[in-house]
Amino acid sequence: MLEAALPFIARVYGETAIDLRTKEIAILRVSAVSGCRYCVDTHTVAAWDAGLTVGETTALRGAPGGLAPREAALVAWCDALCAAPDRVPDAVAERVGEHFEEHELVELTLVAGATLMLNRFCTALELPTSPATLARLESAGVAAR
Repeated sequence: MLEAALPFIARVYGETAIDLRTKEIAILRVSAVSGCRYCVDTHTVAAWDAGLTVGETTALRGAPGGLAPREAALVAWCDALCAAPDRVPDAVAERVGEHFEEHELVELTLVAGATLMLNRFCTALELPTSPATLARLESAGVAAR
């Protein structure tokens, strides 16, 4: 099963029309909303490497505030996908559509969907956060989940 899944995940998370910083916003927010400790810890550090600040990642891990309009629209989209995967509210779709082209939104939805799948996998198997990730979180004063 992993032989089939990993190439898909690598493609979704790999280089596409969406920059890594934007992908990490989606990944971290979806992971926080779904409650995946492993993914929140791991992607907090990955988000720093992609250019997000400690403050931005802290907001994405909790109650987001102070984000740029484009990023706030993406967070609302991710929240809606996690809360009600059968239908995103029209207002949320209109708002995100003001900031992202249709093909970008398709990619971001794939990122969110793949992240939800991985969240369930990592949570079910209780994957431990690596010592290196824990050390980086601690050095930045960010509590591990």
